[in-house]
Amino acid sequence: MNIDQFQELRQKLTSEPDLSNIWLFYMDHFADHAEFTDLGEPAYNEYLDGVIQKTCEQMFGKIVKITDFLLIYIAEYGLFHGPFQVERRIGGMIYFEDLKIGLIAVSADYPPTDAVKYSRFSEVLQLPTPNRNNLN
Repeated sequence: MNIDQFQELRQKLTSEPDLSNIWLFYMDHFADHAEFTDLGEPAYNEYLDGVIQKTCEQMFGKIVKITDFLLIYIAEYGLFHGPFQVERRIGGMIYFEDLKIGLIAVSADYPPTDAVKYSRFSEVLQLPTPNRNNLN
């Protein structure tokens, strides 16, 4: 894979205001290319499972069922990516673990149309609550 394309995807993910441009870049340069899809290994990530669930619930305004989530991790680039379904709608996500930023794209309708819902997300560090009895 061309490292410049990974760098451009990272840059777009952090600064591109039009989320569809990020997703289209990913789909055009990565998603359907065997050279890319063969790089990773199946993975499980509890954080990403939760993000997809909560984000899709917010997108559709109700509790939804996520199925067929096939998360792939490419260690060399610190990239998680994968497709999933939300009540028969097609979805996908990308997430760079070092940036702690990702993008979710889901077909807005079933059967699918050109309408897509997007959500960029970032991991927020949760600091422990200060303990006033701890003098250190």
